[in-house]
Amino acid sequence: MSDDDTTQLWLVERSYDDRDLIILTYATTDGAYELRKELAAAVMHQRRMVTTAAIDAPASDLEPVTDDDLRERYAAEATKMADSHDPDDEV
Repeated sequence: MSDDDTTQLWLVERSYDDRDLIILTYATTDGAYELRKELAAAVMHQRRMVTTAAIDAPASDLEPVTDDDLRERYAAEATKMADSHDPDDEV
């Protein structure tokens, strides 16, 4: 994967923290790479931002998933999302 490539990632996890942040984790269907986005809940609501089933991201922004169990879980979740949603579906 070169740095100029973009990669499609699927939503595998959505969580919230005690700072009122929404944390979205997207991963490749093989579970090998992830991208986490932290967004303020108030800003998301104010700007009416939507969460889509998939995003395209530059390869240089991706982090490798080094934990085998997590990689398997991400692969299963990403594949499930890809099989049941179009990339632009709001989820």
